[in-house]
Amino acid sequence: MNRDELARYLDETLETTRFRDYCPNGLQVEGRPEVRRVVAGVTASRALIEAAVARQADALLVHHGWFWKGEDGRITGLRRQRIGALLAQDINLFAYHLPLDAHPELGNNAQLAARLGWTPEGRFGEQDIGWFGRVAAPTRAGELATRIAAGLGREPLLIGDAGRPVTRIGWCSGGAQGWFEQAIALGVDAYVSGEISEQTVHLARESGVAYLAAGHHATERGGVAALAAHLSERFELECEFVDIDNPV
Repeated sequence: MNRDELARYLDETLETTRFRDYCPNGLQVEGRPEVRRVVAGVTASRALIEAAVARQADALLVHHGWFWKGEDGRITGLRRQRIGALLAQDINLFAYHLPLDAHPELGNNAQLAARLGWTPEGRFGEQDIGWFGRVAAPTRAGELATRIAAGLGREPLLIGDAGRPVTRIGWCSGGAQGWFEQAIALGVDAYVSGEISEQTVHLARESGVAYLAAGHHATERGGVAALAAHLSERFELECEFVDIDNPV
């Protein structure tokens, strides 16, 4: 498949122009013009680049790419090593951040709901990236934590009463602990995100709403894996999701 055609398809499918983001979405590094083999992963780390090289990939597809707002733009040190390794092999880098959190089917939050059996009912937060809805059947916060651990392969940090009944739930993948207060105002019984901050603990204790930090990486594997599978089904592309372990 032609690189530029693939870029257009991804941009249109993920509606990149709708989002005000912290990094450029789409083709971030131009490589060879023809793409047959794609390696997908959460972050464009050196380890993922090496995996792409080993698999003779033509393109790397990630959720966390490069060139973040406020970042030192000089190509030195570790940044030079990453970019140099990609350029030396003429590999394209496609990265989709907020568009891949928000997509109604392929996005991280949609995939979390599908994997854990939650029924979405609405959106909230910046650019409507946060989701809220209901669990499959009334449960308790401790049981919810157990199900998340089984579904994501990572034990979440539960702040709050493990015995609290949970019917309504809010969630947002990655580092969305700052939207906890908005979720509380929506009347949820529990809120799930990837990360947690010091003040999050006090909000959970004072509100009585359970907070579950399930891991930034763990909550954001679903979107890029689903997108890779979608590309495999729609086009004659070999797409492989490679999970580089990250405990955070």
